[in-house]
Amino acid sequence: VQTVLGLVEPGCLGYTLTHEHLTMNYSSCFCPPSPGQEPLSNGPIEMKNLFWIKQNPYSHKENLLLYQETDAVREELLHFKAAGGGTIVENTTTGISRDVNTLKKLAEETGVHIIAGAGFYVDSTHSAQTQAMTVEQLTGIIVDEVLKGADGTNIKCGVVGEIGCSWPLTPSEHRVLQATAQAQSQLGCPVIVHPGRNSDSPFQIIRILQEAGADVSKTVMSHLDR
Repeated sequence: VQTVLGLVEPGCLGYTLTHEHLTMNYSSCFCPPSPGQEPLSNGPIEMKNLFWIKQNPYSHKENLLLYQETDAVREELLHFKAAGGGTIVENTTTGISRDVNTLKKLAEETGVHIIAGAGFYVDSTHSAQTQAMTVEQLTGIIVDEVLKGADGTNIKCGVVGEIGCSWPLTPSEHRVLQATAQAQSQLGCPVIVHPGRNSDSPFQIIRILQEAGADVSKTVMSHLDR
């Protein structure tokens, strides 16, 4: 299994959390608060506004900035390890500020295996360059992130995903799904998908993946309970 520190035998992974985010910038998914609640949106995270933040997690700007909580994440990883945990599958992909250098540092400092995710998040996070790419170009990027390294580093991803999908699915997301399937057929690695918020979305995604050559027995559909 490819981790950010290198290959690890599957039997050495230990207890594994398969869908976590240790560092990311989710600002692209900010949802403006209701009129009159703007001060709550812009303020710091405090005990007095925790209830509102829990009810409006995407409307509080600081709450979307996980990348600035590295010390707290490190502490949580150490608690995880002390409780018997062994591995984290980190699902942050291109579009929400994947940071493989930070993941490598966290793995080194905590002794927890961390597996990084290759690929692209939802359409609203796709750059103009990403939206203009062909399926073949997108496939090449995903394959390179696993075989060569991600984000200009030699730190390799070990899974593809989470691949972000909206509802309705956009043309750019459709191409990313096709590229995901083609990359998986070359690599043989697992795929993790973030479906759109509609009960038909997972079925549409599986159909697209299958038609493009994916192995759905190695595909995880996340967030089905929301």
